[in-house]
Amino acid sequence: MKWFNQQSRLIQILLLLIPVVNWVTELVVRWTAFLEKPGIIRLVCAIIVTFIGLVWGWVDIIWCLLFKHLTFAK
Repeated sequence: MKWFNQQSRLIQILLLLIPVVNWVTELVVRWTAFLEKPGIIRLVCAIIVTFIGLVWGWVDIIWCLLFKHLTFAK
């Protein structure tokens, strides 16, 4: 999670724009966020991203452009 947030905005968007890379990035960021700071919202997000990560990734592209971080992963 910290690694992703430290990247430039262009790198973040590129990681979320490429479909398979998007899903892998989402998995890594969500599960490490949950492991670092356990919480019910982070757990639910990690489980959702595991199954529909490609769809969630498109939402995260817009969220990242607007708020400079992924949804529920600040």
